[in-house]
Amino acid sequence: MRPDNPFRILGIDPGSHVTGYGVVEKRRNDLACMTYGEIRPPRGASLTIALSTVYKGIEELIRESAPDVMAIEDIFFGKNVRSLIRQGQLRGVAIFAGTHGGLPVFEYTPLEIKKAVVGYGRAEKTQVQSMVRAILRLPGEAPADASDALAVAICHAHFGKDKTV
Repeated sequence: MRPDNPFRILGIDPGSHVTGYGVVEKRRNDLACMTYGEIRPPRGASLTIALSTVYKGIEELIRESAPDVMAIEDIFFGKNVRSLIRQGQLRGVAIFAGTHGGLPVFEYTPLEIKKAVVGYGRAEKTQVQSMVRAILRLPGEAPADASDALAVAICHAHFGKDKTV
């Protein structure tokens, strides 16, 4: 990236029911939010429908926002096994959508993300949301999962890894 060229990062927070997304543009040392939101499969949707919904949503985001890379949160292991398996499958589909869209995909642990955004790896979710809002100069709080996805993008902007998933 040349200093005067913007670099777009698609952040993804894969959830077992809601997948958050956020696109952040980095220009020199400045970060700006381009878009954010949540991909929500229909309530009670089968796994097949949920996977398809997430894939199509990310595919459309890539087409519309033209990111240079995708950063995704690694799985948090404190959940029940059923939820963890579903989250892993959704995460796999998200990674596939990114690579199929031609993006290098990087993963970050929750600890790395919190440290990059708040400066403390054990920060509370509300602290992360407040810092995301401040860093990106958002007019209000983003929905929780979208805020988490923006935090993933901010993490990559600050500490971009060299190795992809």
